[in-house]
Amino acid sequence: MQPSRSMLRPAVAVALATTLVATAGCSWFRKDSALYAPAPQDRPLEVPPDLDRPDTSSAMAVSDAAPASVTRSGMATPPAAAPQAAAANGFTVAAARDDVFARVEPILAGIEGVTVVSKAQLLGTYDIDAGDSKFLVRVASADSGSYVSAVDPRGVPATGEDATRVIEALRAGLGQ
Repeated sequence: MQPSRSMLRPAVAVALATTLVATAGCSWFRKDSALYAPAPQDRPLEVPPDLDRPDTSSAMAVSDAAPASVTRSGMATPPAAAPQAAAANGFTVAAARDDVFARVEPILAGIEGVTVVSKAQLLGTYDIDAGDSKFLVRVASADSGSYVSAVDPRGVPATGEDATRVIEALRAGLGQ
């Protein structure tokens, strides 16, 4: 018996559909593709063996000097010019930090050419524009009261002419 054309067509269609489905999703009929391999930037970083730890060759250098007292400071006595530079940059007031901070703002407002840009009481600082200079006036707690000083944007003592002028006006206004 010969199959009829009407029966052959659905059988061919089913066989073709089965073949397409089997080869489309089944990995048995495909080779591995590099399309799904991780990209180079997604791979873990490879560090050379000599760079995976910090250099500790000179971490525990022992000096040849005689041992000193543990409580003694290892710093040398500062030169005579250092106290003068510190005095030009700041001074101590025998009062609480918050009291001194409140007294500083009216004095700054009275100095010609000085503008208080902002203030932060919690930090004890005033951001100052004086002439061409920009610096902070800082009021910090000290052992004997409060220390008033000028600090430039780098965090080091401000030593310019405008900073010295402001500190001298504050010293005179606070009675120091």
